[in-house]
Amino acid sequence: MSNTFSKLYQILSEKYTLDVWWESETPTEIIVGAILMHNASWNNVRKALDALKRERLLDFQTLHALPSAILTEYIRPAGLAQVKTRRLQNLLNFIDEKYGSVEAMANEETDTLRAALLGVNGVGEETADSILLYALRKPAFVVDAYTRRILSRHGLIDKSARYGDIKSKFESALPADTELFDHFHGLMVELCKEYCLKNNPRCAECPLRTWEIPPAGLPPK
Repeated sequence: MSNTFSKLYQILSEKYTLDVWWESETPTEIIVGAILMHNASWNNVRKALDALKRERLLDFQTLHALPSAILTEYIRPAGLAQVKTRRLQNLLNFIDEKYGSVEAMANEETDTLRAALLGVNGVGEETADSILLYALRKPAFVVDAYTRRILSRHGLIDKSARYGDIKSKFESALPADTELFDHFHGLMVELCKEYCLKNNPRCAECPLRTWEIPPAGLPPK
């Protein structure tokens, strides 16, 4: 692990005790949540998932057979319900046609599966990596708005940096370890929720105020 990222991980690990990051019970639930998370709060996604769960619909085959109109009503709390219905059904169709089940999909090689997921209409890079890491337990680092915020504010990336370039920074600096990727991402989310806020960040109190960036980086902003 590079000095920059090892120090970041050390500081966050000392600050937060984090056992569970993605609070879902099954790979199918995580896959559905990954689609619903686009432009939505986790609280609203959770409402949609709970509605599906109450009716015992969060099973891959059951969900795949569910008519569009019914699925739309259940996921409405997550917003953009009709758009997300199409995206979710595109993904479910892909899994069914190519693999037959989520369990079989998990046996695919990571890079091959990532490329295939990105070919599904409505699945972007963050969604694909979330499915790989959290649902299928494969070493794919997830880049989100929180990751961008921390790195840009500390001068390690430009605000317009491409997803793939940020992902490469982490994956080239860290061991390809699923639990590490999972934990690291969750720690950064916790930091952004408490200190590195989108508006009015609490920089003076932030645990990263002592984080020293090597000379290759830019001075913290």
